[in-house]
Amino acid sequence: MQITSRFTIAVHIIACIEYFKDIDITSNFLSGSIGANSVIVRTVISYLKKANIIEISQGKSGIKLKKSVNKITFYDIYKALDCINDDMGLFHFHTNPNIKCPIGKNIHKAMAGKLLKIQTSMETEMKKITVSNVIKDIIKEIKNQ
Repeated sequence: MQITSRFTIAVHIIACIEYFKDIDITSNFLSGSIGANSVIVRTVISYLKKANIIEISQGKSGIKLKKSVNKITFYDIYKALDCINDDMGLFHFHTNPNIKCPIGKNIHKAMAGKLLKIQTSMETEMKKITVSNVIKDIIKEIKNQ
C-alpha cells in the first residue's frame, strides 16, 4: 500500500503557488522546484484544476489558487488525485485465497472492517491538516537557515 508521489507533488505545487503568488507560476517553474518531469507536474495540475483547487489562465496570470491554503486539506488533495479506488478502498485484498483452507475462506471477512477503520482514521486525520500548516513549517525552516 502506498499513496503515489502525486500527493506530495500536489502539496508542493499548492505551496509554491501560495508562496510565489506575486509572480507568474508556470508548469515549467513548478517542475524546476519539484525536480519532476513537467509531464507529471501537468498531470497533477490537471487533477487539481478538475477539483477546483486551482485555476489556470493562458498567458500572463499563470496558475492561481481558487481556495485559501487554510481551506485546502490533505484530504481534499488525496480525493482530488484519486489516490484510491473508492470501490476497493486503500487496501487491496489478494483475489484468490483458497476457500478450501479455513484461513483462506475467512480472511477477507475477518480483515475488511479492520482495514476500513484504519482508512477512515487516516482520512479523518488528513481532514485536520491544511496546506497552510505545511507552508508555515516551510517558512519556519527558511528562517532557520
